[in-house]
Amino acid sequence: MLRFEKSNDVLGTTNRGNPAESGLCTLCRADCQGKCETWLSSLVGRKLLYPRDFGYVTAGANNTTHLGVSYNSLRIQGYAYGSHGLKSGLSNDPDDCIFPNVDLSTEFGYAVKTKARIPMMTGALGSTFIAAKYWDSFAIGGALIGIPVVIGENVVGVDKQSEINKGKISKAPELDRRIDTYLRYFDGYGAIIVQLNVEDTRNGVAEYVVNKYGEKAIIELKWGQGAKDIGGEIQVTSLEYALFLKKRGYVVDPNPELPEVQEAFKQGAIRSFARHSRLGGTNLSRSEVVKEDFMKSVDYLRSIGYKRISLKTGSYGMEELAMAIKFASDAKLDLLTIDGSGGGTGMSPWNMMQSWGVPSIFLHAKAYQYASMLAAKGQRVVDLSFAGGFALEDSIFKGIALGAPYVKLICMGRAIMVPGFLGSNIEGVIHTDRREKLNGNWDQLPKTVTNFGNTAQEIFASYFDVQKKVGKDEMKNIPYGAIALYTLADKLSCGLQQLMAGARKFSLNRMSRSDLFSGNRETEKETGIPHVCDINDEIAQKILNA
Repeated sequence: MLRFEKSNDVLGTTNRGNPAESGLCTLCRADCQGKCETWLSSLVGRKLLYPRDFGYVTAGANNTTHLGVSYNSLRIQGYAYGSHGLKSGLSNDPDDCIFPNVDLSTEFGYAVKTKARIPMMTGALGSTFIAAKYWDSFAIGGALIGIPVVIGENVVGVDKQSEINKGKISKAPELDRRIDTYLRYFDGYGAIIVQLNVEDTRNGVAEYVVNKYGEKAIIELKWGQGAKDIGGEIQVTSLEYALFLKKRGYVVDPNPELPEVQEAFKQGAIRSFARHSRLGGTNLSRSEVVKEDFMKSVDYLRSIGYKRISLKTGSYGMEELAMAIKFASDAKLDLLTIDGSGGGTGMSPWNMMQSWGVPSIFLHAKAYQYASMLAAKGQRVVDLSFAGGFALEDSIFKGIALGAPYVKLICMGRAIMVPGFLGSNIEGVIHTDRREKLNGNWDQLPKTVTNFGNTAQEIFASYFDVQKKVGKDEMKNIPYGAIALYTLADKLSCGLQQLMAGARKFSLNRMSRSDLFSGNRETEKETGIPHVCDINDEIAQKILNA
């Protein structure tokens, strides 16, 4: 049984489409008028932690029967006494053991530590047009929150204004825009991460970024992602653009250079082209060779000046998972993001998404097992980030606890994009002169928004928190999508603090797998998390027999 139905009467939320394991619709639209939990949280923030219509209702959970293995079949422990990880100067006094005192700050890295205010990071937002259209919201919102934001693959390659000559970039305006937008509001928490795939490596993206931005950026090698088992894709509707991408060295399907394809496009039988990236590592046949090639890549990146390097891997099988953890640890990388199936996409073959790879909970459970094997041998394990279908505060808790103590961040893709869409749509109505630039999709505010007001100050619960941070004069430069993202993050942060306080864990580094139990025996078997009836049962019997 899935936890999520289309409507949640308790919160007053409704999914436009079919809800996935994360609670998001399987197809999330930029023009959506609401109102799933993530969408509505981007307006009202932490208010959505509680049932609606207080004083008129009572509410009861409907997620107490667990079938199958998923993150929704893990449950969170609570304890009646104790406290662990309170900040210096605080005691076990009930006045100190309150959820606002939970410290959500985290850090990752080998030699150079990167700090984040909360244990979240964005997924890789690359060459899809959604990422380009709403980048200001994602980047500024992420910088204000203080979390890492990832620029995905192919940004330079698909930019018609970029200039590349024999692997040397002389001009990359879209990449510059993305980095500069984040850095404008960066205050020491978070990071801008630039991802590399095969084409990016050939195009000299790593060299361009380090020469222009130095230690301000983290470079990320990419092995894959949870949504697909091939390289990245975008869809283009222009024959001219398709030919440009073909000349840039991409795989374009159907081939726009073929006369019959051009004629079919002219007649309207073909209306779009899919641009694909290449698979990496195809000339390598053994894990030993893969490691040698990987280490050479890392050594080269260090030689040109990168102090911080990360790796993103997808929902491959156990061999590749072990390789990613072992190689990243041996190479002293700063972060390894492990993306399970169920992860999101801008454009991936749908049935591939449905059928390929290892679902997140299985992959993450094995990642913990493999990391523990290295740690038992005395090796320092690379810091981990888990990705693949995370959207709500309880899922963030479960991911961190399942992978503790190795997991430092939860990577969220589609959930973090929802407030960007929503804020841009609202701003485009309130400020019609900005609508086209903002890619707003609405002509008027729907009732799902006007229920809360008609101005940004009325609509967004965190508007004045952002204003306090940036100053009243600067608010004119903050996109509403960034305010919406800040509002969503505030809700997730508050919810996570409450769950951690209930587990008596007042800092992230004190979280552990003992903060979880399995809702069924199958989940226990696959994750190694004991069943609800077994955890502390021996202690319970000793109490009774005393």
